[in-house]
Amino acid sequence: MKHELTCIRGPIGCQLTVEVEGDEVNVTGNSCPRGAEYGRKEVTAPTRIVTSSVRVSGGELPLVSVKTASDIPKERIMDVMAEIRRCETAAPVQTGDVLIQNVAGTGADIVATRSVREK
Repeated sequence: MKHELTCIRGPIGCQLTVEVEGDEVNVTGNSCPRGAEYGRKEVTAPTRIVTSSVRVSGGELPLVSVKTASDIPKERIMDVMAEIRRCETAAPVQTGDVLIQNVAGTGADIVATRSVREK
């Protein structure tokens, strides 16, 4: 099977061709090793960083922006989002605070990406 991808690991945006035959994965079009790694991973076990927001009670802002501290399997995004939607935290919140540990059993934490002060 042949896949055409644009690499997102470097600044160039190389056009990758990833061919999968059985257990063998061949990547061409990359200008650096990161492109080959990205192409292999994207067709065999794609992952993503998830960004969203969490409700804040008693804060100057009603929401705080959050993200996964590491990438998660792409097929688990909806499970992660369901857990984030159920989450609410109290102000104050500091950048880097862990709001959910091991979200949806993925091994990744949900961390605040900005601070929210109390009212």
